[in-house]
Amino acid sequence: MTFRKYLVLAGITVFAAAGDTMLSHGMKQAGNISIHHLSSLMAAVLNPWVAAGIVLLLAFFAAYMNALSWADLTYVLPATSLGYVLLALIARFVLHEQVSPTRWLGIALISGGVGFVAGGPALTSHEHQETELAPEPEVVLGRR
Repeated sequence: MTFRKYLVLAGITVFAAAGDTMLSHGMKQAGNISIHHLSSLMAAVLNPWVAAGIVLLLAFFAAYMNALSWADLTYVLPATSLGYVLLALIARFVLHEQVSPTRWLGIALISGGVGFVAGGPALTSHEHQETELAPEPEVVLGRR
């Protein structure tokens, strides 16, 4: 793992937590919306907090796709679970939400499980991987 790859994993964690937080804050300002009332939906999307949340979540997806291009899903997803801790802390201290002890326990269990995954390889090696494609058969046209 290179520093750049660790930076991508950190970006996934931060972009997801910050994007979800901004989206939540903006949607609390926007109030109830319905897909049957497009004006309320458009007003919500134009809320600066919601718009910023959407941009950060787009950055999250870009970083996530980048990580999946060089690592297995079973590595990337647990490696970014620090986002659960970050999100709970932001929700508690920035959004002033109540985080129950049961949720903290669940977050601790998830984070603890990451230790089991983090020691493994980022990319699964396959024993019977072919290095070259089989040559395509020649096609001779015009002969019967």
